Amino acid sequence: MNTLHINQRPIGNNHAPYIIAEMSANHNGSIENAFRIIDEAQKAGADAVKIQTYTADTITLNSRQPEFMIKGGLWDGQSLYELYQKAYTPWEWHAPMFEYARNKNITIFSSPFDFTAVDLLEKLNAPAYKIASFEAIDLPLIRYVAQTGKPMIISTGMADENEIAEAIHTARDNGCQQLVVLHCVSGYPAPASDYNLRTLPDMANRFNTLVGLSDHTLDNATAIASVVLGACVIEKHFTLDRSRGGPDDSFSLEPPELTALCRDTKTAWQALGKVEYALKSSEQGNIQFRRSLYFVKEMKAGDVIDETCIRSVRPGYGLPPKFYDALLGKKVTQDIALHTPTSWEVIEK
Repeated sequence: MNTLHINQRPIGNNHAPYIIAEMSANHNGSIENAFRIIDEAQKAGADAVKIQTYTADTITLNSRQPEFMIKGGLWDGQSLYELYQKAYTPWEWHAPMFEYARNKNITIFSSPFDFTAVDLLEKLNAPAYKIASFEAIDLPLIRYVAQTGKPMIISTGMADENEIAEAIHTARDNGCQQLVVLHCVSGYPAPASDYNLRTLPDMANRFNTLVGLSDHTLDNATAIASVVLGACVIEKHFTLDRSRGGPDDSFSLEPPELTALCRDTKTAWQALGKVEYALKSSEQGNIQFRRSLYFVKEMKAGDVIDETCIRSVRPGYGLPPKFYDALLGKKVTQDIALHTPTSWEVIEK
Protein backbone atom coordinates (compact mmCIF):
# COMPACT_ATOMS: atom_id res chain seq x y z
CA MET A 1 0.00 0.00 0.00
CA ASN A 2 1.60 3.26 -1.10
CA THR A 3 -1.02 5.94 -0.48
CA LEU A 4 -4.38 6.46 1.18
CA HIS A 5 -6.59 9.54 1.31
CA ILE A 6 -8.54 11.25 4.08
CA ASN A 7 -10.63 14.12 2.74
CA GLN A 8 -8.57 14.13 -0.46
CA ARG A 9 -5.32 14.58 1.53
CA PRO A 10 -2.85 11.93 0.28
CA ILE A 11 -1.05 10.04 3.06
CA GLY A 12 2.02 7.92 2.48
CA ASN A 13 5.79 7.98 2.36
CA ASN A 14 5.78 10.22 -0.72
CA HIS A 15 3.88 12.91 1.15
CA ALA A 16 4.59 15.10 4.17
CA PRO A 17 3.54 13.46 7.45
CA TYR A 18 -0.15 13.66 8.30
CA ILE A 19 -0.42 15.39 11.68
CA ILE A 20 -3.32 14.53 13.99
CA ALA A 21 -4.03 16.72 17.02
CA GLU A 22 -5.74 14.47 19.55
CA MET A 23 -8.24 16.48 21.60
CA SER A 24 -9.25 13.58 23.85
CA ALA A 25 -10.51 15.02 27.15
CA ASN A 26 -8.65 18.31 26.82
CA HIS A 27 -11.84 20.30 26.27
CA ASN A 28 -12.26 19.90 30.05
CA GLY A 29 -16.02 19.82 29.78
CA SER A 30 -16.45 22.98 27.69
CA ILE A 31 -17.54 22.99 24.06
CA GLU A 32 -16.04 26.47 23.74
CA ASN A 33 -12.68 24.97 24.69
CA ALA A 34 -13.29 22.30 22.05
CA PHE A 35 -13.88 24.97 19.43
CA ARG A 36 -10.70 26.80 20.52
CA ILE A 37 -8.69 23.59 20.28
CA ILE A 38 -9.95 23.15 16.71
CA ASP A 39 -8.97 26.78 15.95
CA GLU A 40 -5.47 26.38 17.38
CA ALA A 41 -4.86 23.05 15.67
CA GLN A 42 -5.78 24.58 12.34
CA LYS A 43 -3.53 27.59 12.95
CA ALA A 44 -0.64 25.30 13.93
CA GLY A 45 -0.86 23.47 10.61
CA ALA A 46 -2.31 20.14 11.78
CA ASP A 47 -4.12 18.10 9.15
CA ALA A 48 -6.79 16.79 11.50
CA VAL A 49 -8.33 17.04 14.94
CA LYS A 50 -9.36 13.76 16.49
CA ILE A 51 -11.90 13.28 19.24
CA GLN A 52 -13.15 10.20 21.12
CA THR A 53 -16.70 8.92 20.96
CA TYR A 54 -17.87 7.04 24.05
CA THR A 55 -19.82 7.49 27.25
CA ALA A 56 -18.88 6.05 30.61
CA ASP A 57 -21.59 3.43 30.07
CA THR A 58 -20.38 2.37 26.62
CA ILE A 59 -16.78 1.91 27.71
CA THR A 60 -16.95 0.42 31.22
CA LEU A 61 -19.25 -0.52 34.13
CA ASN A 62 -20.27 1.68 37.03
CA SER A 63 -18.45 -0.42 39.58
CA ARG A 64 -15.98 0.23 42.37
CA GLN A 65 -14.82 -3.35 42.63
CA PRO A 66 -11.01 -3.49 42.89
CA GLU A 67 -10.42 -4.31 39.24
CA PHE A 68 -12.36 -1.17 38.20
CA MET A 69 -10.23 1.13 40.37
CA ILE A 70 -7.15 2.93 39.00
CA LYS A 71 -4.03 2.49 41.07
CA GLY A 72 -1.06 4.79 40.47
CA GLY A 73 -0.34 7.20 37.65
CA LEU A 74 -2.23 10.32 36.66
CA TRP A 75 -5.67 8.99 37.58
CA ASP A 76 -4.89 7.22 40.86
CA GLY A 77 -7.89 6.54 43.09
CA GLN A 78 -10.60 7.06 40.48
CA SER A 79 -12.81 4.33 39.16
CA LEU A 80 -12.81 3.80 35.43
CA TYR A 81 -16.41 4.98 35.34
CA GLU A 82 -15.54 8.20 37.19
CA LEU A 83 -12.63 8.91 34.85
CA TYR A 84 -14.64 8.40 31.68
CA GLN A 85 -17.66 10.28 33.06
CA LYS A 86 -15.36 13.26 33.52
CA ALA A 87 -13.38 12.87 30.30
CA TYR A 88 -15.93 11.99 27.63
CA THR A 89 -17.01 14.28 24.80
CA PRO A 90 -20.80 14.66 25.01
CA TRP A 91 -22.45 13.13 21.98
CA GLU A 92 -24.63 16.19 21.44
CA TRP A 93 -21.40 18.15 20.84
CA HIS A 94 -20.36 15.97 17.93
CA ALA A 95 -22.50 17.54 15.21
CA PRO A 96 -21.57 21.16 16.05
CA MET A 97 -17.89 20.19 16.40
CA PHE A 98 -17.89 18.46 13.02
CA GLU A 99 -19.57 21.47 11.42
CA TYR A 100 -17.18 23.89 13.12
CA ALA A 101 -14.09 21.97 11.98
CA ARG A 102 -15.35 21.73 8.42
CA ASN A 103 -15.96 25.48 8.36
CA LYS A 104 -12.36 25.92 9.54
CA ASN A 105 -11.09 23.67 6.75
CA ILE A 106 -9.55 21.13 9.08
CA THR A 107 -10.47 17.44 9.04
CA ILE A 108 -12.19 16.01 12.10
CA PHE A 109 -12.75 12.34 12.90
CA SER A 110 -12.95 10.15 15.96
CA SER A 111 -12.09 6.99 17.83
CA PRO A 112 -15.33 5.04 18.38
CA PHE A 113 -15.43 2.66 21.33
CA ASP A 114 -18.53 0.65 20.49
CA PHE A 115 -21.00 0.03 17.67
CA THR A 116 -23.33 2.85 18.70
CA ALA A 117 -20.44 5.32 18.45
CA VAL A 118 -19.73 4.13 14.90
CA ASP A 119 -23.40 4.60 14.04
CA LEU A 120 -23.32 8.19 15.34
CA LEU A 121 -20.15 8.99 13.43
CA GLU A 122 -21.53 7.49 10.23
CA LYS A 123 -24.52 9.86 10.50
CA LEU A 124 -21.99 12.71 10.69
CA ASN A 125 -20.16 11.38 7.62
CA ALA A 126 -16.87 10.92 9.47
CA PRO A 127 -14.13 10.66 6.84
CA ALA A 128 -12.00 8.10 8.74
CA TYR A 129 -11.82 6.09 11.96
CA LYS A 130 -9.15 5.55 14.59
CA ILE A 131 -9.02 2.40 16.70
CA ALA A 132 -7.42 3.21 20.04
CA SER A 133 -4.67 1.01 21.42
CA PHE A 134 -6.84 -0.38 24.21
CA GLU A 135 -9.42 -1.43 21.59
CA ALA A 136 -6.92 -3.01 19.16
CA ILE A 137 -7.91 -6.44 20.49
CA ASP A 138 -11.65 -5.73 20.03
CA LEU A 139 -11.95 -7.55 16.74
CA PRO A 140 -15.75 -7.20 16.51
CA LEU A 141 -15.35 -3.40 16.77
CA ILE A 142 -12.62 -3.41 14.12
CA ARG A 143 -14.84 -5.53 11.88
CA TYR A 144 -17.77 -3.13 12.31
CA VAL A 145 -15.59 -0.09 11.51
CA ALA A 146 -14.01 -1.82 8.50
CA GLN A 147 -17.42 -2.48 7.05
CA THR A 148 -17.97 1.27 6.68
CA GLY A 149 -15.33 1.23 3.94
CA LYS A 150 -13.67 4.33 5.44
CA PRO A 151 -9.90 4.70 5.97
CA MET A 152 -8.83 3.24 9.30
CA ILE A 153 -5.95 4.01 11.66
CA ILE A 154 -5.11 1.41 14.30
CA SER A 155 -2.87 2.12 17.30
CA THR A 156 -0.88 -0.82 18.61
CA GLY A 157 0.04 0.13 22.19
CA MET A 158 0.32 -3.02 24.37
CA ALA A 159 -0.44 -5.30 21.38
CA ASP A 160 2.01 -8.05 20.53
CA GLU A 161 2.87 -9.22 17.03
CA ASN A 162 0.03 -11.75 16.86
CA GLU A 163 -2.55 -9.29 18.13
CA ILE A 164 -1.44 -6.68 15.59
CA ALA A 165 -1.71 -9.29 12.82
CA GLU A 166 -5.23 -10.23 13.97
CA ALA A 167 -6.34 -6.60 13.97
CA ILE A 168 -4.91 -5.98 10.49
CA HIS A 169 -6.39 -9.16 9.04
CA THR A 170 -9.79 -8.37 10.56
CA ALA A 171 -9.76 -4.89 9.06
CA ARG A 172 -8.69 -6.07 5.62
CA ASP A 173 -10.99 -9.10 5.54
CA ASN A 174 -13.97 -6.86 6.22
CA GLY A 175 -13.47 -4.25 3.55
CA CYS A 176 -10.82 -1.85 4.84
CA GLN A 177 -8.66 -1.01 1.84
CA GLN A 178 -6.97 2.08 3.35
CA LEU A 179 -5.09 1.32 6.56
CA VAL A 180 -2.35 2.88 8.65
CA VAL A 181 -0.95 1.15 11.73
CA LEU A 182 0.50 3.39 14.43
CA HIS A 183 3.36 2.23 16.61
CA CYS A 184 2.41 3.32 20.11
CA VAL A 185 3.47 3.07 23.74
CA SER A 186 0.45 3.32 26.02
CA GLY A 187 2.17 5.14 28.85
CA TYR A 188 0.97 8.60 29.85
CA PRO A 189 3.52 10.05 29.44
CA ALA A 190 5.88 7.50 27.88
CA PRO A 191 9.68 7.79 27.92
CA ALA A 192 11.35 8.05 24.54
CA SER A 193 13.51 5.05 25.41
CA ASP A 194 10.41 2.83 25.38
CA TYR A 195 9.56 3.65 21.79
CA ASN A 196 12.06 1.45 19.95
CA LEU A 197 11.46 3.28 16.70
CA ARG A 198 13.35 0.64 14.71
CA THR A 199 10.09 -1.29 15.01
CA LEU A 200 8.53 1.03 12.41
CA PRO A 201 10.25 -0.30 9.26
CA ASP A 202 9.89 -3.86 10.54
CA MET A 203 6.17 -3.31 11.08
CA ALA A 204 5.80 -1.85 7.58
CA ASN A 205 7.55 -4.84 6.01
CA ARG A 206 6.05 -7.51 8.25
CA PHE A 207 2.44 -6.41 7.75
CA ASN A 208 2.74 -4.73 4.34
CA THR A 209 1.17 -1.55 5.65
CA LEU A 210 1.75 2.16 6.01
CA VAL A 211 2.96 3.01 9.50
CA GLY A 212 2.91 5.99 11.80
CA LEU A 213 3.41 7.00 15.41
CA SER A 214 1.04 7.70 18.26
CA ASP A 215 3.43 9.64 20.45
CA HIS A 216 2.94 10.09 24.20
CA THR A 217 6.38 11.51 24.96
CA LEU A 218 6.60 15.03 26.35
CA ASP A 219 8.40 16.67 23.44
CA ASN A 220 8.69 16.35 19.67
CA ALA A 221 12.04 14.60 19.26
CA THR A 222 10.60 11.08 19.05
CA ALA A 223 7.96 12.09 16.51
CA ILE A 224 10.49 13.87 14.32
CA ALA A 225 12.86 10.89 14.45
CA SER A 226 10.02 8.53 13.49
CA VAL A 227 9.64 10.26 10.12
CA VAL A 228 13.11 9.09 9.15
CA LEU A 229 12.03 5.50 9.82
CA GLY A 230 8.88 5.71 7.72
CA ALA A 231 6.15 7.24 9.89
CA CYS A 232 3.66 8.94 7.56
CA VAL A 233 1.11 9.74 10.30
CA ILE A 234 1.93 11.42 13.61
CA GLU A 235 -0.63 11.70 16.41
CA LYS A 236 -0.03 13.81 19.52
CA HIS A 237 -2.37 14.90 22.30
CA PHE A 238 -3.09 18.63 22.08
CA THR A 239 -4.33 21.13 24.65
CA LEU A 240 -4.68 24.86 25.06
CA ASP A 241 -2.78 24.87 28.35
CA ARG A 242 -1.00 21.97 30.09
CA SER A 243 -1.63 23.48 33.51
CA ARG A 244 -5.44 23.33 33.32
CA GLY A 245 -5.61 20.03 35.23
CA GLY A 246 -7.64 17.97 32.77
CA PRO A 247 -7.17 14.20 32.50
CA ASP A 248 -4.79 14.43 29.52
CA ASP A 249 -3.47 17.99 29.77
CA SER A 250 -0.18 17.15 31.46
CA PHE A 251 1.18 15.06 28.57
CA SER A 252 -0.25 17.14 25.71
CA LEU A 253 1.36 19.68 23.39
CA GLU A 254 0.47 23.35 23.62
CA PRO A 255 -0.11 25.44 20.46
CA PRO A 256 3.51 26.62 19.90
CA GLU A 257 4.71 23.02 20.29
CA LEU A 258 2.15 21.71 17.80
CA THR A 259 3.25 24.40 15.36
CA ALA A 260 6.84 23.21 15.80
CA LEU A 261 5.78 19.58 15.33
CA CYS A 262 4.02 20.37 12.04
CA ARG A 263 7.02 22.36 10.81
CA ASP A 264 9.79 20.04 11.95
CA THR A 265 8.25 16.74 10.84
CA LYS A 266 7.74 18.25 7.39
CA THR A 267 11.37 19.39 7.37
CA ALA A 268 12.51 15.89 8.38
CA TRP A 269 10.44 14.38 5.56
CA GLN A 270 11.82 16.87 3.03
CA ALA A 271 15.35 16.09 4.20
CA LEU A 272 14.85 12.39 3.41
CA GLY A 273 14.46 13.15 -0.28
CA LYS A 274 15.82 10.42 -2.52
CA VAL A 275 19.09 8.63 -3.23
CA GLU A 276 21.08 11.38 -4.91
CA TYR A 277 24.79 11.96 -5.51
CA ALA A 278 24.62 14.83 -8.02
CA LEU A 279 25.54 18.42 -7.24
CA LYS A 280 22.72 20.09 -5.29
CA SER A 281 21.31 23.48 -6.17
CA SER A 282 22.47 24.96 -2.86
CA GLU A 283 26.03 23.79 -3.62
CA GLN A 284 26.33 25.48 -7.01
CA GLY A 285 27.84 28.65 -5.62
CA ASN A 286 30.41 26.81 -3.52
CA ILE A 287 31.89 24.32 -5.97
CA GLN A 288 34.44 26.95 -7.02
CA PHE A 289 35.89 26.89 -3.51
CA ARG A 290 36.94 23.25 -3.60
CA ARG A 291 40.65 22.51 -3.85
CA SER A 292 42.54 22.42 -7.16
CA LEU A 293 46.12 22.53 -8.41
CA TYR A 294 47.79 25.93 -8.83
CA PHE A 295 51.26 26.96 -10.03
CA VAL A 296 53.11 28.42 -7.05
CA LYS A 297 56.19 29.65 -8.91
CA GLU A 298 56.88 31.40 -12.21
CA MET A 299 57.84 29.04 -15.01
CA LYS A 300 59.25 29.38 -18.51
CA ALA A 301 58.13 27.39 -21.57
CA GLY A 302 59.89 24.01 -21.45
CA ASP A 303 60.41 23.97 -17.67
CA VAL A 304 59.64 20.66 -15.92
CA ILE A 305 57.05 20.57 -13.16
CA ASP A 306 58.26 19.27 -9.80
CA GLU A 307 56.95 19.38 -6.21
CA THR A 308 57.98 23.01 -5.81
CA CYS A 309 55.91 24.13 -8.81
CA ILE A 310 52.35 23.14 -7.90
CA ARG A 311 50.13 22.88 -4.82
CA SER A 312 46.64 21.77 -3.95
CA VAL A 313 44.83 24.87 -2.67
CA ARG A 314 41.46 26.57 -2.70
CA PRO A 315 39.73 27.77 -4.96
CA GLY A 316 38.81 25.20 -7.56
CA TYR A 317 39.66 26.73 -10.93
CA GLY A 318 42.64 24.49 -11.65
CA LEU A 319 42.86 20.76 -12.33
CA PRO A 320 41.56 18.48 -9.56
CA PRO A 321 44.16 17.37 -6.97
CA LYS A 322 43.91 13.76 -8.19
CA PHE A 323 46.11 14.81 -11.15
CA TYR A 324 49.00 15.96 -8.92
CA ASP A 325 51.18 12.89 -9.63
CA ALA A 326 50.32 12.97 -13.33
CA LEU A 327 51.64 16.54 -13.67
CA LEU A 328 54.98 15.87 -11.99
CA GLY A 329 57.73 15.49 -14.63
CA LYS A 330 55.65 17.15 -17.34
CA LYS A 331 56.86 20.25 -19.23
CA VAL A 332 54.88 23.46 -19.57
CA THR A 333 54.35 24.71 -23.13
CA GLN A 334 54.33 28.44 -22.32
CA ASP A 335 55.46 30.89 -19.70
CA ILE A 336 53.45 30.59 -16.47
CA ALA A 337 52.79 33.48 -14.10
CA LEU A 338 52.74 32.98 -10.33
CA HIS A 339 49.40 31.71 -8.92
CA THR A 340 48.01 30.54 -12.25
CA PRO A 341 45.54 27.64 -12.14
CA THR A 342 46.82 24.50 -13.83
CA SER A 343 45.15 23.33 -17.04
CA TRP A 344 45.87 20.68 -19.67
CA GLU A 345 46.24 23.44 -22.28
CA VAL A 346 49.63 24.48 -20.84
CA ILE A 347 50.96 20.96 -20.31
CA GLU A 348 53.04 19.09 -22.89
CA LYS A 349 51.10 16.24 -24.41
